[in-house]
Amino acid sequence: MTDYGWSNLIRQTMISTRKEPRHRNFSRYRRGLALGNAWHPGTRMRLRSWQFIAFSILAFTAMLSTVAPLGAQDRSATFMPNTVWVGADGKFEAEPDTVLVQFNISAQEDKQQDANQKASRAAEQVRQLLRSNGLDPKDAQVGQFSVQPVYDYKNPKRKLVGYRVDTNISIKLKDFSKVGPITQGLADMADVTGDQSLSYLLDDMEAAKIKAVEDALPRVRGAANAVARFSGRTLGELSYASVDTYEPSPIRPMMFAKQASAGPMASPAPPTAEFGAQKITVTAHVNALYMLK
Repeated sequence: MTDYGWSNLIRQTMISTRKEPRHRNFSRYRRGLALGNAWHPGTRMRLRSWQFIAFSILAFTAMLSTVAPLGAQDRSATFMPNTVWVGADGKFEAEPDTVLVQFNISAQEDKQQDANQKASRAAEQVRQLLRSNGLDPKDAQVGQFSVQPVYDYKNPKRKLVGYRVDTNISIKLKDFSKVGPITQGLADMADVTGDQSLSYLLDDMEAAKIKAVEDALPRVRGAANAVARFSGRTLGELSYASVDTYEPSPIRPMMFAKQASAGPMASPAPPTAEFGAQKITVTAHVNALYMLK
């Protein structure tokens, strides 16, 4: 072999010996990474935890996207085929037939026994007032008598100055002509407070609600008949119905203060003369499901 051949062989051998250590070092580096991961298991566990969280979020999002259509299908499935669902309002109007008179009795004295006696005398005056106007005192409802001490808060030691006895009384009047004498007699009593109130209402409210429902039922059936005729069908029997009634609040007129007069004088015309009385309106809403033939 010539010198040129020997030199090429030596050069190739040196190149091959240089590449082999690099390859072995790279393999050692990979093995070192594997050992490093083996000695630090938390790295792989944290990676798996993030993968689990991401998978859970994706699954929850997919569940929401599938639940909404199912809910819509359930709502649509509640409507039965060959049926018609209608609703209508009804009302009943009437003038008030009852007046509710409410007032308080309040008596205060230095001693508790004297306050009780004073409140009892005021209650007896109320009974006499009712009898004089042709009313039975048993028709009035009297609350419990409450006793509470009265203190002088201007005194630093909160000095006890007396006792006060309170109770409330209510009575229903059917005869409106007796409202004036009753309220005037109560205003003349010293131990009856000015917390008087009048409420105009219907005594039998349940009957008024039934009449409001009866007013709504023909409207409901008429609307269902119109739908059936338009679709070329015949209205069948009633399958389901729901009823809601609404009771108005009592009518409370304005209270006027007592007017002092120097002598007898002709009583003026009532403020409501030649005016229509305010009516009480009870409303009802009826929903109904009819079959179609």
